[in-house]
Amino acid sequence: MEAATKQSVTNRLLTVKSASGKTYSQLAAETGLTNVYVAQLLRRQAQLKPETVPKLREALPALTEELIAAMMSPPWRSYDPNLIQEPTVYRLNEAVMHFGESIKEIINEDFGDGIMSAIDFYCSVDKVKGVDGNNRVVVTLDGKYLSHSEQRTENMVSRLNLKGSTSE
Repeated sequence: MEAATKQSVTNRLLTVKSASGKTYSQLAAETGLTNVYVAQLLRRQAQLKPETVPKLREALPALTEELIAAMMSPPWRSYDPNLIQEPTVYRLNEAVMHFGESIKEIINEDFGDGIMSAIDFYCSVDKVKGVDGNNRVVVTLDGKYLSHSEQRTENMVSRLNLKGSTSE
């Protein structure tokens, strides 16, 4: 897939998904992945791991060797900056901005000075019935806690290595 662009590969992957008639949640159930991660794979936002290939091939038999190979290469985790204009994405961003300060305070209160990783991270979208009987969207962000470290020079490996080397 030498000259293929991310968008052309993504378009081909989404065509395979569409032709299968399966939802992201159905593909997730068949592969053991989260529905968001399946979407990330098909949008080239995540890398397909070798142990997942057989399950994904079984779930989407129309995937070609070329597409599998493309999915196994490290992706460009970029996005179209115009995506923020899409109403669902805009509202998600709005929710994080509105609740973010409180979420940050609670993380700090419960865990200490640190952040939630977006690398060691799981995300899923689920549909539930609310107490009023209306459909509700549940977005789960499940990230590893990472504490901020004190920036001490004696712990800075690059500085420790410099002490043992000589410069000419």
